[in-house]
Amino acid sequence: MLEQQTAPTIQSEKMDWLSLAESLGSQFAAREIEADESDLFVADNLARLKASGLATAGVPIELGGGGVSYADLCAVLRILGRYSSSTALAFSMHTHQVMVPTWRWHNQNAPVDGLLRRVATEQLIMLSSGGSDWLQSGGAAIKVEGGFLITARKVFASGAPVADLLMTSAVYDDLEKGATVLHFAVPMTAQGVEIESTWQALGMRGTGSHDVVLSNVFVPDAAIALRREQGKWHFIFHLISMVAIPIVYSVYVGVAEAARDRAVQLAMKRRTDEHLCCMVGGMDNELMVAKLALQHMISTAVVSQPGFETTNQIMTGRTLVARAVLNVADLAMEVAGGCAFYRKLGLEKLFRDVQGARYHPLREDAQRKLSGQLALKWDMSSL
Repeated sequence: MLEQQTAPTIQSEKMDWLSLAESLGSQFAAREIEADESDLFVADNLARLKASGLATAGVPIELGGGGVSYADLCAVLRILGRYSSSTALAFSMHTHQVMVPTWRWHNQNAPVDGLLRRVATEQLIMLSSGGSDWLQSGGAAIKVEGGFLITARKVFASGAPVADLLMTSAVYDDLEKGATVLHFAVPMTAQGVEIESTWQALGMRGTGSHDVVLSNVFVPDAAIALRREQGKWHFIFHLISMVAIPIVYSVYVGVAEAARDRAVQLAMKRRTDEHLCCMVGGMDNELMVAKLALQHMISTAVVSQPGFETTNQIMTGRTLVARAVLNVADLAMEVAGGCAFYRKLGLEKLFRDVQGARYHPLREDAQRKLSGQLALKWDMSSL
């Protein structure tokens, strides 16, 4: 009886957030098309996400946020991806930067409550350069009295036009320890921070993924959150892999779902034959692969601890999802036929947008190498 009484409450809380995502997504679609056609950033859509509370949804309730579960936030991003690819992808970059410190607060009692409270109270939008930096990082950190001067160019900074805080890194040439990567946050209003409008892309045209240029930006010693050896795996990247990658690829599964539905809608207007049925069935098979692989990634992130084995599971899932959503998009164009080539029907945009799934880390060759190294029991300290 207790389970029967509590289950509806949990389901109601869950459906509220997902229903909100559905409602917002349907409102975002028109602006998404305008952004795609004109290389505009989906600023209004991000503003609505902030106003709705979704931008702070991942912050724990105790710290002023919505306390939404990790799995539900992945579902929110997937729903948004069906309606507005660029909005969803830009929002995923903020979302994972919220969920990483949230994981640390829940699991490590880490002193990140100040940052999370600021996200909740000030509705900060976080900007990430992690995907383009990865293990090597980029840019130079020069030691000066009281801190460092940072000079760098951070590319693919999705959501840059509305971001408040850049979570980034640079390389310090430590005379004793060698090349050392410093991690820190920089306010986007800091002296020396500029956005260079470079984002004219094949797809995801509305993400505002411009270059952020740092010119002698001062970062005090106290603001250095982490120091690590350049090019080597570190706990923080296992954590980022575990938390961020399923969030980002939830978006692409949503885009693939939209492409599948649009292709079927267009195909139903044509005379059917067995070959068309086989293509639709094959497309649905690929979509199922993407969904199953994504669910494995999310489940792994929920129950696991960061480390090589978890990273391997997540990144293998990332490869499978990327392959599958790209196959869905290819088959969707075939299923719809020649009309898919017309921009006004929307399918070619989804085809372009889903191509972004190729480029987030770890790309397939790097993932296969890591998986092979683990299977062959290579010395992990060398990675």
